[in-house]
Amino acid sequence: MIEHSHSLRVLYPETDKMGTVHHSNYARYYEVARWELFRAIGIPYNEIENAGYMLPVIKMNFRFIKTIQYDELLTIKTVLKEIKGVRIWFTYKLYNSQSELVNTAETELAFVCKENWKPCPPPEFVLSAIEKAYLI
Repeated sequence: MIEHSHSLRVLYPETDKMGTVHHSNYARYYEVARWELFRAIGIPYNEIENAGYMLPVIKMNFRFIKTIQYDELLTIKTVLKEIKGVRIWFTYKLYNSQSELVNTAETELAFVCKENWKPCPPPEFVLSAIEKAYLI
């Protein structure tokens, strides 16, 4: 299991009329956290794209526990749960400034060829980086 923590601050335009973070922002928060996990193990996302691969999200699931307000400092704990065939799974735990769990999520992505968007095995350099990170 590979785990990575990433912090970010809630911006004013991310809130809604109710004064809380709009639900659409959670997908963006988790995308940032996911790519920061990849960066931490030595794979900036642009390297994946430059090698001819894309990683579209094919499934996501959120559980909203508490609301989040403007200017809160959030911490996202991302876990690369599994990689099997063309698919890769991540889980997320989102904490507020008081270290309270406010949201959990899971995403499933698939490796596809950039040229034709057909599913394909992950590139060897991604598998190698993941394997190396598991051993650390």
